[in-house]
Amino acid sequence: MSFEHLNALRLRLSHEKVRLSKAKTDREKELRTVWVAQCEKEIAGELAFLGIKEELLPEMTDDEILNELNLKD
Repeated sequence: MSFEHLNALRLRLSHEKVRLSKAKTDREKELRTVWVAQCEKEIAGELAFLGIKEELLPEMTDDEILNELNLKD
């Protein structure tokens, strides 16, 4: 089973999220938000096609992760 397409979709999503975070105008933010949602939908479709059930992890800040790992005071 090849995951190349899934990996490419995830990389694209990552890039789109960065572009969204750097968007300057409301119109650009709106457009990039749609693109991020489309990427997420495409990834969900690819996961279903591959028969993979993926549990999403909660988003955590760096500090929260370090606290969970007991690496930060």
